[in-house]
Amino acid sequence: MLVWCAILFGLGIVAFLDSLFNYGEIFRRINSVLFLLTSLGLLVRTSMKIKLRHIENLNERIAELEASIGYRAPQQSHSPEPAKKQPVH
Repeated sequence: MLVWCAILFGLGIVAFLDSLFNYGEIFRRINSVLFLLTSLGLLVRTSMKIKLRHIENLNERIAELEASIGYRAPQQSHSPEPAKKQPVH
């Protein structure tokens, strides 16, 4: 996916330069800004997915290490009865 982002970004640059120097003869019907914005969106999305996957890997590793040493996270006790209000004098 990263390769396709780079290809699309390169096409955006070529289309922009074509419209700037060659009066848009090659990319007349395709807007160069569309290439640039689409590739930028793909690059941002790809980088976010990479970061999220890295965080997921770290969480899995923490869970494995906790399981290997027998660590259990403290559990919060939820009492079935609601707390009783004290009278105000």
